[in-house]
Amino acid sequence: MKVVLTGGTGLIGSRVSQYLAQQDHEIVALTRRARQNAMHDAGQDAKQKSPHSLNVRFVEWDARSLGAWAKEVDGADAIVHLAGEGIFDSRWTDDMKKRITQSRVNTTRLLVSAVAEANAKPQLFVSASAVGYYGDRKDESTDEDTSAGKGFLAEVCVQWEAEAQMAAQYGCRVATPRIGIVLDAHGGALKSMVPIFRAFLGMPLGSGHQWLPWIHIEDVVRGLVYPLENIRLEGAYNLASPHPLRMGEFCSALGQALGRPSWSWLSVPEFALRLGMGEAADALIGGQKIIPKKLLDAGFSFSFPTIAPALHNIFSEQ
Repeated sequence: MKVVLTGGTGLIGSRVSQYLAQQDHEIVALTRRARQNAMHDAGQDAKQKSPHSLNVRFVEWDARSLGAWAKEVDGADAIVHLAGEGIFDSRWTDDMKKRITQSRVNTTRLLVSAVAEANAKPQLFVSASAVGYYGDRKDESTDEDTSAGKGFLAEVCVQWEAEAQMAAQYGCRVATPRIGIVLDAHGGALKSMVPIFRAFLGMPLGSGHQWLPWIHIEDVVRGLVYPLENIRLEGAYNLASPHPLRMGEFCSALGQALGRPSWSWLSVPEFALRLGMGEAADALIGGQKIIPKKLLDAGFSFSFPTIAPALHNIFSEQ
């Protein structure tokens, strides 16, 4: 199967690329730095380089306009779209919010345009979304039938998914996985939390009672490509552990995994988060009790459904 992949050099995308290549699929990774990525791949030590890397080809795109890269969409079996500006890369100024939105909505629209021009159109379009779609749901159990919430991230996700659904008019099956907080040793939420806990300063953010919809990196990779394996899975589906935790519970589990305390009777107060992060703090102060109902109904089996084995696996690999 030929798969066109965006965001293929990021934390999640690089793992998706590796996973698909190991399944002997042909991966065309669209990147703004195709030459550098190809040179890095070619320069890897022969003993470390996987033979499956031969299944990955880097093609340059500017993510703003149709170009030679669009020819790769013609004849592809699937598109997996993961590109997007980092949500917490900086404070949410008006300019940053515009970049976050455009990096998701505009790139999705561009890929749909490439699908429209293709003679042999892809059968599947997987376009990442996020649990931010639901906004802050307090203690409400949240599955795919729950309506969109309020706030900036919810608005972005609604626009993002709507653009992806436009591919359906060209015969594509469209899937929009709403991804939770990804746990990985090399990036994501743990990258900033682990040093704090190892310095004996770990504690919950905000009240500590908000729900945290987490997911192990291995499960997010398998869940993203699951629509390639299960032709019945389409539309929005939640991609988070079936056992969400409250922030305080998660911090306690993280402290235990690292052999460090979690000062659960303390917390980083909301006003301090807002002072340091501005509007972006809303995404940490609020939460969602996510239920991955559609994935479970489709037969997906999580490798790490509970937090203790997930964290043990992550830190045993370091």
